[in-house]
Amino acid sequence: MLEVSKPGFGDYQCNNAMSVFSRIRGSATNFRNPMAVGQAIANNLPQSNIIESISVAGPGYINITLSSNWIAQRIQDMLVCGIKTWAPILPVKRAVLDFSSPNIAKEMHVGHIRSTIIGDTLAHMFEFTNVEVLRRNHVGDWGTQFGMLIEFLFEQFPDWEDVGNQAVGDLQSFYKASKKRFDDDPDFKERARQAGESFYNPYIPPVLEDLTNKGLIVESKGARVIFVEDHPLIVIKQDGGFNYASTDLAALWYRLNVEKAEWIIYVTDVGQQRHFHMLFTAAKMAGWLPEQNGKKYPKASHVGFGLVLGSDGKRFRTRCSEVVRLVDLLDEAKARSKAQLIKRFTGNGQIADWTDDELDRTSEAIGYGAVKYSDLKNNRLTDYTFSFDQMLSDKGNTAVYLQYAHARICSIIRKASKDVEKLKMTGAITLGHPYERFLGLHLIQFTEVVEQACADLQPHRLCDYLYSLSLTFSKFYTNCQVVGSPEETSRLLLCEATGIIMRQCFHLLGITPVHKL
Repeated sequence: MLEVSKPGFGDYQCNNAMSVFSRIRGSATNFRNPMAVGQAIANNLPQSNIIESISVAGPGYINITLSSNWIAQRIQDMLVCGIKTWAPILPVKRAVLDFSSPNIAKEMHVGHIRSTIIGDTLAHMFEFTNVEVLRRNHVGDWGTQFGMLIEFLFEQFPDWEDVGNQAVGDLQSFYKASKKRFDDDPDFKERARQAGESFYNPYIPPVLEDLTNKGLIVESKGARVIFVEDHPLIVIKQDGGFNYASTDLAALWYRLNVEKAEWIIYVTDVGQQRHFHMLFTAAKMAGWLPEQNGKKYPKASHVGFGLVLGSDGKRFRTRCSEVVRLVDLLDEAKARSKAQLIKRFTGNGQIADWTDDELDRTSEAIGYGAVKYSDLKNNRLTDYTFSFDQMLSDKGNTAVYLQYAHARICSIIRKASKDVEKLKMTGAITLGHPYERFLGLHLIQFTEVVEQACADLQPHRLCDYLYSLSLTFSKFYTNCQVVGSPEETSRLLLCEATGIIMRQCFHLLGITPVHKL
């Protein structure tokens, strides 16, 4: 089923007739062309209260128009029973999402932003569809760095439990000092190595033994490797040590056999695509994952993403060429947002209506939301340019524009001075005006958008839908008077439904909605 954007050709279009005809052509059939096949499909569709009408056009396109009464009833049911009733059903019950994964011995920086934001949104989407999500922050080869910090902490603060949080006020400086000690003192270096151990370390030897018994691990140039498509995946280094591949194999085995995950998703930059391809292929060779032509689950997927660029087209850094700390970036987004709000409210005389606390919470919601949305609205595989000016603009496809659109809907409902909860139970939705119907149709497509975004792991589909919904609502509001009209009850319910869908989209994207602006 393909969505149709051209008015006058129904709401949905089915193009099966052409492919069906190409398969039966030349056989003993009465169908002379795709049009005849399309007509036969249309004639044999069962009666349904969902469908208003069906027509066949061109070389067999089947155009389907949904029933306006059914669309209205579906929205009404959601208002009464809640948005969770519109959650799509996915073919898995439990998923592992491996994302963010910073070096836990250092502060988070801008390089962690995409994995964290994309992974968090995917987790929200899967949780909305009632999948049990195990969020995993797999820190990989962390032993040395963390061991270094632990050992330095013990050395500097023998009574560290009594000192508490004050022991490490500035993690960045503490890390630099411990690194110098690590480089200068061989004894300290050895103690640090022994102090740090990954959670998956105990699982590595038995997992590698199992792979060896299956004949997959062989010796090559002093190392132990798995040959994947004629390329060596090193699992034990020449010095006998383990590496990322050995840890990742143990983690994958654990997630499949202990955590019983049906879908394991890794969110990292596209540069690691080859590593994960080799990892997943090795898992298929071992029989852990099904081959492509077999059953679909359990399965593992790599969610790759592009770089965050500065205005110069290079990796986003400070003017001193240092990596931007994540906390500084978020603080600046909030500060800029607050300055914009104060300027706006001072200019329109509304500043007296806002408390300091309201301003602070609103600027945080808008600032943080702007950072997240400017990342998520792009196809994750592409690089994107980080620009505060662009992301905090109130025009175009930005979180700020969407927050204003949502706040306006809330304002319309407040202005009506009606008990919307009561209207949900007593009122009825009618879609008599073309823009009412257009909005209603857009609202019910929320479910399929979430389902598609989950299926192909592309959060930007949700952003496209949210922006499109806000534009559709704007056209509806411009052409259909709400407060004081004969259709006020029905149109207020459409406003409320739009607000609910927008808030759910914001939640899935990890953005706090603003109700007053």
